[in-house]
This record gives sequence, structure tokens and C-alpha cells, in this order.
Amino acid sequence: MDRTEYKKRISWYQHDRFGMFIHWGLYAIPARGEWVRSVEKMSVEDYQKYFDAFDPTDYDPKEWARLAKHAGMKYAVLTAKHHDGFCLFDSKLTEYKSTNTKAGRDLVREYVDAFRAEGIKVGLYFSIIDWYHKDYPHYGDRQHPMRDNEDYKDHAKEENFDNYLDFMHGQVREICTNYGKLDILWFDFSYGDMSGEKWRATELVRMVRSLQPDVLIDNRLEASGEGFGSLLSGNPSEYSGDFVSPEQIIPPEGILDVNGEPVAWEACVTLNNTWGYHAHDHNWKNAKTIVRKLVECVSKGGNLLLNVGPDAKGRIPKESVEILTKVGDWMKQNSASIYGCGASKIPQQPWGAITENDKEIFLHIYEETVGAVPLKGLSRDDIKLVQFEATGAEIQLTTSWTTGNYPDYLYVPVGPDAFGTYALPDEIDTVIRVTKV
Repeated sequence: MDRTEYKKRISWYQHDRFGMFIHWGLYAIPARGEWVRSVEKMSVEDYQKYFDAFDPTDYDPKEWARLAKHAGMKYAVLTAKHHDGFCLFDSKLTEYKSTNTKAGRDLVREYVDAFRAEGIKVGLYFSIIDWYHKDYPHYGDRQHPMRDNEDYKDHAKEENFDNYLDFMHGQVREICTNYGKLDILWFDFSYGDMSGEKWRATELVRMVRSLQPDVLIDNRLEASGEGFGSLLSGNPSEYSGDFVSPEQIIPPEGILDVNGEPVAWEACVTLNNTWGYHAHDHNWKNAKTIVRKLVECVSKGGNLLLNVGPDAKGRIPKESVEILTKVGDWMKQNSASIYGCGASKIPQQPWGAITENDKEIFLHIYEETVGAVPLKGLSRDDIKLVQFEATGAEIQLTTSWTTGNYPDYLYVPVGPDAFGTYALPDEIDTVIRVTKV
């Protein structure tokens, strides 16, 4: 991997930190999650009724893009094709696509146009798995809906995996050719021996790079949410991708390679417990949780890709809208502590988290302290100015007889002096900017 080219390619991503994941497709109609066909072992014929009914009359990607922008999200990734094989784009290689449904439209085209218009970078998710294609392994596969169906035992003799790979590569070529500059191509996913060159991965990545030289690629041509692939090896493969993609977890200490060097990563996380729309999943994370998890990712050198699952009509659930609106209200005042920031050299503290850029340190205070906020690793001589990020109001550093016993700590009051316990101005996350000398 050419490190100079890599650092240039990844720089915007490690600045922007916050993105929107969008899982949407036929599975919004059964409304039991995006894996419904596999979980319930539906045949193609069973699933066909959802294709026949797909008619997202309220699909308005401009509205989605406005919500993402308000939330402070700088990039987005839409499922152009999920594991069920249904395409939201006008692929010339299959009839199983949105243009052949009642929608009658290329929904990816409308998405990329809408998000670009709002200044949001665009990414596309593409499943390298395809449960619709006749040449993808059926019986005995780990996930295929027909994995246990004895009627498909003999089907394996008719399957030609090279035909499938030609088809899959062809669809990737289509999305890399027909939709302008892509910022992210999010492949999903490898498992068992279905990994790496099983997908003709070197050939695939070379083709992608020839068409989209600046696109960022995730690590799932050789991994899934489980495992990291060769990005951590110190000698990554040509198809290792540009970032690691932990799923539904935030790494405890960030991610380093075998040489102790930080690796770019992105936690992909759902707003409730499901990626695709689920009518009965009401386990929503609140705005406080989302803000603090975003801060946690940044404080460990990572990104947060936060998912929404629009319903069958094309509407993002109202609960998601309400949560993201509140997140956006916080970001409007405090985004400087997210964009362009990463892990701090100062140890993390029990009262919250710390993010840092070249000129500022940001203290994210979650819990009220008794007296001033203790900060280890800085002295007065390191500091030019201390302010509340939301208002710009100066915070005067004070000393008192109560702090004199702890010379290794700097004490930052959130009230008028160093003694009392004061209510935090923002119960979600009170941010204090420390400008370095």
C-alpha cells in the first residue's frame, strides 16, 4: 500500500468523523429486519410478493439529506444492493431492481444527487453476497435461505461460481461508472473460505481503483464485523481496504496495527437494534447516548457510521428523526470538538472524554464533579485560553487550598469558583475548549 496516497485518500474521512448509514430495500415491507429472508428461510418465490408490492411513494432523499446535514453528518452510505440481491439502482445485469417495481425509478441516482446537493459525501454499500442469483451457493452455505433445503442439494451441480463473480464484478463496475465520484464503497462481507481471492478480490479492487481512484473501501473483502483483515498486519493485502469496520461495538482502546500505529476505523451502529426497518423494534438509543458514543469514537481515533432504516414508504422513522434532530442541535454548538479531532495525548478521565486537534483540547464533561474538574497532563503554561465551547465564555482557572495537595492536576471550574458543585450547562455533554499555547 502506498502510504502517501493512502494518507491523502483517507484525510477527509478522518476529519469528518460522522456519517449516516441507510439500510433500505424490499425487506422494509415484511418489516422484520434486513436478514428476514435468511432467518425465515424464504424461497425466491416466497419473497417475490415484496418485489411486487415495493412502491415507496414517500421516498424523498432530499429530506433524508437535510436530516443528515442537520445532524452534523458529513458522509452517507446507502445499500445499493443488500444480500437479497435486490438493487436500488438500474443495473443492466439483472431484472431484480427498483426500476422494474412500481417505483419505476433509479433510487440510487436520486440519493447521490440529493446528498451531493447538501454537500454530503456519498457512499454506496454493495453486498458481495447474493441470495437471488442462481449461481451463488445455495445448499450448505452458512447464510443462504435455502441452506438446509434438501431440494437444493442437486442445485449445487448447476451452480457456476465464476459466472456469479463475473456478474458481481459487473455490477460493481456499473456503480463505479454510472454515478459520478463515489467517496466510499462499502463491501459486505466475507465469511469462512468465502474471503479474499474467493471473490477475485485483487482484480475487483484494481478495477474499482481504475474507475474511482479516490474512493475509500472498507475491509470486508477479507473480513466481516468479526475480524480485521490484513490492515492490522503491517503488510496489508492489495484488497485490505482503507478502514476497519467494527459492527455494533466501539473498540475498547481504538485500533492499532502490529507496529503500534493507529489504524483508521469506523464503528457502524444502529439507532435501535436492527439495520433494516423493523416495525416492532422500539429499543431506541437516545440523543445523549449517540452524542457520547460519537465522542467516544473520536476520542479513540475512529468514526461513527450511524444507521437509519427507512420504512416501506421511504420515510425515516419519526423516532430516528427526533433523535438525530437533537444530536444536530448539540453538533451545531459543539462540532469543532468532533471535526478534525482525534485521540488526545492526555489520559482519558473519569468525568467524561477528551478529543484533540493541533491547536485545541476539548473536554467533554458528562458528570458533575465535586469542585473544579481535575485534568491531568496539562499545566497553566500549556494553556492560552479556556472557554465553554457552546457560548465562547471564558473560564478562569483558579486555585484554592482544596487543590493544592494535587500539583500534578490542573483544575477547571464550571462555575464561578473552584469550590462548589455546579449544574453542567449541557446535560448531554458540556464541552470545554482549551486553546494550547
